[in-house]
Amino acid sequence: MKNIKAIDIEVCGQTVIHPDVIQQVKSKMPDHEAVKNLAELFKILGDPTRTRILYALYDSEMCVCDLAALFSMSQSSISHQLRVLKQAKLVKYRKEGKMVFYSLADNHVITIFEQAFQHVNEG
Repeated sequence: MKNIKAIDIEVCGQTVIHPDVIQQVKSKMPDHEAVKNLAELFKILGDPTRTRILYALYDSEMCVCDLAALFSMSQSSISHQLRVLKQAKLVKYRKEGKMVFYSLADNHVITIFEQAFQHVNEG
């Protein structure tokens, strides 16, 4: 049997409901669809391969061939991950002749990425 370490969690010593706080939060709570979409975004970002691709694109616009070489993966695997990221509106592409270059979709994605890295690298 595995050892389970107890987690210190602070709880209220008594049950007191604060209706004003509940109402305030409830009035600002996004609808179910928005919460579902946000959860889906986090699910997409939760894949290490997609996160590595986003990190690479944070640094530089790249084509599928470059990403495949960078991560020692097949172009097909990279294309699949890029398709998921594109459907989530996290990356965009531009064509230059027969070449297709990918980059982060917009400043929102850049901000999410920067803030997430700042958070995980905190003391």
